[in-house]
Amino acid sequence: MNTIKTRIFASLIPVFTIICLGGYWFAKDFIDYKKQPLSITQATTLNVAPGTSVLKLTQQLEDQQMLTDSWKTRFLVKLEPQLGQIKTGLYQVLPGDTLADFLNRVRLGQEIVFSVTLIEGKTIKEWLPVLQNLPHMTFDEDVFIKVLEANGDNSGLPEGKFFPETYHYHAGENLASLLQRSYSMMQTHLAQAWQQRDPDLKLTTPYELLIIASIIEKETAKADERDWVSAVFNNRLKKGMRLQTDPTIIYGMGDRYKGNITRKDIREKTAFNTYQINGLPPTPIAAPSKASLYAAANPAKVDYIYFVSRNDGSHVFSTTLQEHNRAVNEYQRKRK
Repeated sequence: MNTIKTRIFASLIPVFTIICLGGYWFAKDFIDYKKQPLSITQATTLNVAPGTSVLKLTQQLEDQQMLTDSWKTRFLVKLEPQLGQIKTGLYQVLPGDTLADFLNRVRLGQEIVFSVTLIEGKTIKEWLPVLQNLPHMTFDEDVFIKVLEANGDNSGLPEGKFFPETYHYHAGENLASLLQRSYSMMQTHLAQAWQQRDPDLKLTTPYELLIIASIIEKETAKADERDWVSAVFNNRLKKGMRLQTDPTIIYGMGDRYKGNITRKDIREKTAFNTYQINGLPPTPIAAPSKASLYAAANPAKVDYIYFVSRNDGSHVFSTTLQEHNRAVNEYQRKRK
């Protein structure tokens, strides 16, 4: 009996060996399949639409001649089920990618990331051409107003209420959701600046702070001057003096501004011309940076009530009209 069992066992060894070897080569074939480099020499975008299966996705790769034997995917996902759990979106196929690299990227939802920078000191009108031309983003002309209304602000006055920053987004994201992030960030920084404001500040609301911050942003790009410019405006408000700041004239002129301010422009009484109106203009005139918000909230402890440009980005600050006139003669009228 033992001899018969031994013979049967011995006869089955080759069968088991063949089965084991067959299984090994079967598994190895599909491991090699997922490790094959995709045939691509430059980065290519590929959209994974809703309802796309991993089988259809690899067929797309084969249709674009990046891959061969896409039929093997059916068996590959039986060996590694996680590779079949793909997410919709716009993805990049990169030179050097293997099939596994790409499928893992899609499985993890690592979509292409786009970015847009909303530059400080710019108006919404100046931002519009940037937003209108964002790749994979639908533009809505009324989007700023819609974001305000979604946040309970029915003023219809979006200027200055969106924070200038670089924002990242994925293909197909709603522009309103991107600008909601910008709006929320401005509200956060404005609230913090207002909470930390100097008790001696001659402002009554956070919105007034936003207006002053926008003027500071337009008056100087030098970090060490912002709180001095803020001090000039605060000191003028406390004395009942007009702000007399050129950027407000320019904003009020709109498209009529061609690079120069004339005496006629200074005398023109627009809602924004602080040479002609008392107090603040009715809205911000640009998007202020975080630095300008905090400078507006905390003016320097100086007595300056005048400043004039040196034409190199810096300014001369003065406490008296006589000192100011000398600086104007030297730097603006070019006489000493």
